[in-house]
Amino acid sequence: MFVRALALRDFRSWPRVDLELHPETTIFVGRNGFGKTNLLESLYYLATLRSHRVAADAPLVRTGATAATVGATVQNDGRELSVELTIAAHGANKATINTAPVRRPREILGVLRTVLFAPEDLALVRGDPGERRRFLDELVVQLRPVAAGARADYERVLRQRSALLKTAGAAMRRSRSEADSVIATLDVWDEQLAQFGAEVTAARLAVVRELEPLVGRVYASIAPHSRAAGIGYRSAAGPDVDASPGGDDQIPVIREILAERLAQMRTKEIDRGLCLVGPHRDDLQLNLGSEPAKGFASHGESWSLALSLRLACVDLLRADGVEPVIMLDDVFAELDAARREKLAEATGGAEQLLITAAVVDDLPAGLGGRRIAVGTHEHDGVRSSQIIGDSLAGDQAPEAQAPEEQVAGEQVAGDSAPPEEEPADD
Repeated sequence: MFVRALALRDFRSWPRVDLELHPETTIFVGRNGFGKTNLLESLYYLATLRSHRVAADAPLVRTGATAATVGATVQNDGRELSVELTIAAHGANKATINTAPVRRPREILGVLRTVLFAPEDLALVRGDPGERRRFLDELVVQLRPVAAGARADYERVLRQRSALLKTAGAAMRRSRSEADSVIATLDVWDEQLAQFGAEVTAARLAVVRELEPLVGRVYASIAPHSRAAGIGYRSAAGPDVDASPGGDDQIPVIREILAERLAQMRTKEIDRGLCLVGPHRDDLQLNLGSEPAKGFASHGESWSLALSLRLACVDLLRADGVEPVIMLDDVFAELDAARREKLAEATGGAEQLLITAAVVDDLPAGLGGRRIAVGTHEHDGVRSSQIIGDSLAGDQAPEAQAPEEQVAGEQVAGDSAPPEEEPADD
């Protein structure tokens, strides 16, 4: 699989760009803040309908515009599909496949499959459970695009049920009739939450079971002298869910466990005004030896484990019959020489490898391919990203910016925005 063409309109720092790409290594070179990451982010959004940097869509739309457009032509095993996604700053997004509108944007899932390595990956090991849940969910929808529907349904029911819980305690104290109404409504939401939650959890568990041996094997190759790496699923509903093999046939079993647990926790949930059971409270547990990686892994071990998770995703997608587009977002700058070489070796066989780098010296020696220089242009006080050069490695590389425009530490609006934090679990 490879992306043959990428077209952006008003996406982040790019007012307009049209790129012809090939099944090869392509390196986008430019200073930090010039918009390199935005190119990879646009493709990742097409593949998962999520940004790897922000939780909302509004930051993806260029300042002053009402919507952004991301279009790509993808070739896979001789078949070519063109997808286009219109991302609204406010309101619903729209999508097309081969210019034909689709009912829901999630219908484009599966056209493009990618694995993205980024500096933010360290949060998979050291960050909050929300980071690891997002990792699992993004992988699930690439393997099974239909799972996006269950996730959307679960998130909708969770919002409704959470809103009810926030007011349930006060309402139940006011009168018996209001208490009866709250209980009846909660019964309805509990039934739906258990069903959709079971579908989400079963899909996650199935992926974890497939990932587990891959992560262990990859980690052993990256850090052969470290402790053995392991992963597991930890559910807020308890160890019976943790031990499940997952998959569609386990949905009824998990649904019953969730329903029972919701009934047990109802009084506590009403008192706290929070939904305490469901896949939104679960975690992907990462271990080194007998200890959890979070809090016990060194910086090097944490990076090795994060890389192992991503490389295991590549192996899993390949086992599913698809060669994913691999994207490395300035990640070489974060790694020591040994890990750079391991990552370069592991991704060198990709049909299409897209890399961003601020400093060419951060790239492993001998890494060839096409190099595209990214710079900026300023008009009426507004800076925009632009392509300023295109060459093969070894040719005379263009400067990333004219000397008079270089300003250390400047940042293009919309590029390298810090990821929005998810609320910490209670």
